[in-house]
Amino acid sequence: MAYFDNAATTFPKPDSVYEFMSEFYKNSGANVGRGNYGMAQSAGALLKDTRKRIQELFHCPAKQVVFTPTATIALNIIIQGLIKKGMKNIYISPFEHNAVTRTLHYYEQSGEIKVVQLHVHKDLSYDLLRIRYQFDEVKPDAVIVSHASNVIGLIAPVEEIFAIAKDYDAVTVADMSQTAGLVDTNVGLNTFDFAVFAGHKTMYGPTGISGFVMKPEIVLEPVIFGGTGFESANQNMPNSLPERYEMGTSNIVGLAGLNAALKWLDEQGKDTVWKREVEHRRRLLSIIEQYDFLKVVGNNDQQKFVGIVSCVMNGISSDSAGGIFDRYGISVRTGLQCAPLAHQFLGTYPAGTIRFSVGYFTSEEEFNALERALEEIEDCLMG
Repeated sequence: MAYFDNAATTFPKPDSVYEFMSEFYKNSGANVGRGNYGMAQSAGALLKDTRKRIQELFHCPAKQVVFTPTATIALNIIIQGLIKKGMKNIYISPFEHNAVTRTLHYYEQSGEIKVVQLHVHKDLSYDLLRIRYQFDEVKPDAVIVSHASNVIGLIAPVEEIFAIAKDYDAVTVADMSQTAGLVDTNVGLNTFDFAVFAGHKTMYGPTGISGFVMKPEIVLEPVIFGGTGFESANQNMPNSLPERYEMGTSNIVGLAGLNAALKWLDEQGKDTVWKREVEHRRRLLSIIEQYDFLKVVGNNDQQKFVGIVSCVMNGISSDSAGGIFDRYGISVRTGLQCAPLAHQFLGTYPAGTIRFSVGYFTSEEEFNALERALEEIEDCLMG
């Protein structure tokens, strides 16, 4: 099987991730913050070290790291918390995941908020001047931007967008699910209020461990409640961070895997990981563009991308194409990829696309397998 679905979750992970998860869970798999005995203290030390490594990765030592099971839960905590604080006018990019858009749609239906899309040209460039005009017309309370599209991999100029947003005192939220650990970003800048990460994607950790980085002075209304191992007599959620947003049992084995992944990323170096991604995307594009029955969508050499390429197949729906690729041992993602607004922007709605995505460990054998599969598919289509 040749794996080209790294945008869903990177695979495989570094060997050190698998090894440390097993080792730590066998020897120190106690509950964090629920006891003073040795194993619980060991788990607590791992949690503290992982927070510190996240801060170092994002260049934000003064900001708070909050862990959640998924990036979707992280986004819900942030977005619903902001709306409960009275945020009304919320701007988003055309490339947001349903984790953002479904949450906003729920509140927009009842008239509690207004959602506006940031202006992006058809050449995939963000029109910063037009965005400023948009903010002049309707003052933003919050601006949410997917740092990289999970459909086409386009990297948004979040630093510039957030700098403009701060001129209007808006709260800013970067969804870095497709970029954390891959695209070096200074989340320590004052223009970043929240940054969401998915541990199992470009950070090369396991599933079940994600979270967000936030300015500690911002107070969100809690939307999930439960035990924290802290102030147990208090029936309100604690005001202290990160306890206010970290409820329930921590995924200690997931944290162990993320900790090992962060060490691995540090050992490889950010430049090395990014250059490998760029090389692999270039190789992927060169293969796909050899075949006339595939048409790449959402690509422009003037823009920056992570390792994602979307295309459509002549005369065959994306869902049917997924089955064809599977028969040839090629793993791809088809359909709308949980981002219908992106496909409306790209003109591929409602059928969607075939999405190929590479990662650090995509091998030459996998690229060769893709080429062989495309040759055979072309022969079948022509025959």
